[in-house]
Amino acid sequence: MIGYVCIGTNDMARAAKFYDGLMATLGAKRQWETERFIAWATAPEAPMVLLSKPYDSKPATVGNGSMVALSASSKAAVDAAYQKAIELGGKDEGPAGARGDSFYAGYFRDLDGNKLAVYFGS
Repeated sequence: MIGYVCIGTNDMARAAKFYDGLMATLGAKRQWETERFIAWATAPEAPMVLLSKPYDSKPATVGNGSMVALSASSKAAVDAAYQKAIELGGKDEGPAGARGDSFYAGYFRDLDGNKLAVYFGS
């Protein structure tokens, strides 16, 4: 049902480097790019993560209670994506690990403070 999620940034070049590295660990690559935004996906018709400068030209801000969750193919993929995010300068919000019997996730914030999760399970 979700076509794409949009994450705001105030520094496109810095954020693009972070997301290029992170998305590569999940098998996603740039699918669409303009001066204002970059979109990553695992395939052209798949749901996308869109990094964008705000269209109202005001500073991007972090949504309180907002989080984007990225699906991974395995626990090892969660570990790899979480580690990559931290290596790229992301801030820990909960290390990769089991969260109940059938859910495995790692939580972090990107360079602009947006909260993300990478998870495996249901």
